[in-house]
Amino acid sequence: MAGHHRIRHGKGEAGENEMRRFSYAGSPARILFGSGISLDLVSIVEEAGCSRALVLATPHQKADAEQLAAKLGTLSVGVFAGAVMHTPVEVTQAALAIVAESGADCVVSLGGGSTTGLGKAIAYRTDLTQIVVPTTYAGSEVTSILGQTQDGRKTTVKDPRILPEVVVYDPDLTHGLPVAMSVTSALNAMAHAVEGLYAQDRNPVSSLMAVEGLRAFAKSLPVIVREPGNAEARAEALYGAWLCGTVLGAVGMALHHKICHTLGGSFDTPHAETHAIMLPHTAAFNAAAAREELAPAAALFGGLIGGGLWDFAKSIGAPMSLKDVGLVEEDLDRAADIASENPYWNPRPIDRASIRGLLQQAYEGNRPTD
Repeated sequence: MAGHHRIRHGKGEAGENEMRRFSYAGSPARILFGSGISLDLVSIVEEAGCSRALVLATPHQKADAEQLAAKLGTLSVGVFAGAVMHTPVEVTQAALAIVAESGADCVVSLGGGSTTGLGKAIAYRTDLTQIVVPTTYAGSEVTSILGQTQDGRKTTVKDPRILPEVVVYDPDLTHGLPVAMSVTSALNAMAHAVEGLYAQDRNPVSSLMAVEGLRAFAKSLPVIVREPGNAEARAEALYGAWLCGTVLGAVGMALHHKICHTLGGSFDTPHAETHAIMLPHTAAFNAAAAREELAPAAALFGGLIGGGLWDFAKSIGAPMSLKDVGLVEEDLDRAADIASENPYWNPRPIDRASIRGLLQQAYEGNRPTD
């Protein structure tokens, strides 16, 4: 970073053994991790100082949410099972009406990024306590970032109220996660780690967590594809999700997230699948500008970060092209226009033409070159 002093110690070529100036703030969230730990949810809610929990879920997970509410007994004030992708403001407003009507003093978000996003949107507006029980590998449950959609645009906001107070990671709850969803959800989390490695405000702790999170997924995902019920692999993947999500919460994101927010918010492409498809292409785009920072990650995937991630994604059955998730080629020009507006900081300078070319490659599903 320009203007930042480097402290050099030890021998080696330029760039080796250098420690630059950095700042680091640990997350205040309480993390509970372990097989079967979700069975202790009654005491977890009580320890959070709450007694009127509204359980949140997607329509698909309504039955699971109702079972969880039943286990909470008198601590539950009901279920709102209306969470959807990209956190539309109108859904949040409907949930807020239920919050007010029920007198809830906390939300328990059961599910993936859609449900977590709704819980965050509620807390941002009310400062209610959030307890999140993830069932996917999204990782957003450990960030103070909220992405929400209104009038066809997805915007993000960062605020301390958005960070969930308690996250309950129970690998047992992920055993039934379909393989396809496991793959795309994990690649979504991996995107947080890859971008965290070259973030403008990266630090040694976030970089260590990023590489360890990528390692956990590189090890566990091929096993999950072969043996979806493998308990050890499921635990390893959920551990990776926590690490990668924590990176997302600790440092700023760059081009990859800007493009994915554009595609999801303005074209309603599926969230995890969009991240999965774009990751090899955005990583390759930034490879030359962040070669040193990305080297530990590239080593996990055959030595090339973009091509290696593409090969890994293909080997585990991930979607490979934007045309496969409903985008049409005529959308690419408008997507490039939007993604070029108010760009996030990025290690490699960006312009509309380069983004348009990158989107074309991702649309066709071509293997990128670093």
